[in-house]
Amino acid sequence: MYNKGSINKVRVWDLPTRLFHWALAICVIGLAISGTLGGNAMVWHFRLGYAVLALLLFRIVWGLVGGRWSRFGAFMYAPQSIIDYLKGRGKPEHGVGHSPIGAGSVFAMLGFLVAQVGSGLISDDEIAFAGPLTRFVSNASVSLATGYHKDIGKWVLLGLVVLHIAAILFYLRRKHNLVGAMLHGDKELVLAAPASRDDTVSRVTALLILAVCTALAYWVSSLEALPF
Repeated sequence: MYNKGSINKVRVWDLPTRLFHWALAICVIGLAISGTLGGNAMVWHFRLGYAVLALLLFRIVWGLVGGRWSRFGAFMYAPQSIIDYLKGRGKPEHGVGHSPIGAGSVFAMLGFLVAQVGSGLISDDEIAFAGPLTRFVSNASVSLATGYHKDIGKWVLLGLVVLHIAAILFYLRRKHNLVGAMLHGDKELVLAAPASRDDTVSRVTALLILAVCTALAYWVSSLEALPF
C-alpha cells in the first residue's frame, strides 16, 4: 500500500475536513475575544459556542465515516508507535495524515473543546447569562462547571492553540507546509499512499451530517426558552 517512488500528490484532507478546521479556528478565536470582552459580546459568545457544538458533533461523526485520513482509525496509534516516533524511528506512513504527535494534539484539542462546550452549557455567571442546561443539574454542578469553564478550560485550550501554532512553525522550518495542505487538501509525498475520498457524494453526505448536527445544536440552545 505504501510504495516508495517519485513524488506523489495525494488528496489527504477532504473538503469537509478542511472547512471544519477553518470554521473551528474562526469560532475559537471569536469565543476567546467575546468571552474576554463580556457584556453584550456574550450574546455572540453563546452563538459561537453553539456553532462549535455543531462542528464538534459533525467531526465526531466524520471521524467515523469521512475521508481515509480524516477517520479516527487512521491516526489512533499504539503506545510503541508513539515511542518509536519520538525516538526518530517513525514509519513513512506517519507523514501522510496526522503523525503520532499530531494525532495526540488533535485528540487533546477535540477532548478539551468538548469539555469547554459542555461546561459552558451548564455555566452561570450569576449576572445575565446562563447555559441552557443549567436548570437540569444541581447548583453544585453549575458552580463546578462555571469555575472550570472560566478559570481552567479556556487556559488549557489557549495552551493547546499555542502548541498547535508552534508545531506548524516547526514543521514549516523543516519544509513541511501543514497549512497549505489544510487549504488545498493535497500533500506531496515520497511514497504512494491511498487518497481520501473527496467527491460529490462524500461532500453531500458531509453537508447532510452537518445539517443534522446543526439542528441538534439549535435544539439544545432552544432549551433555554422552554418551560421546565
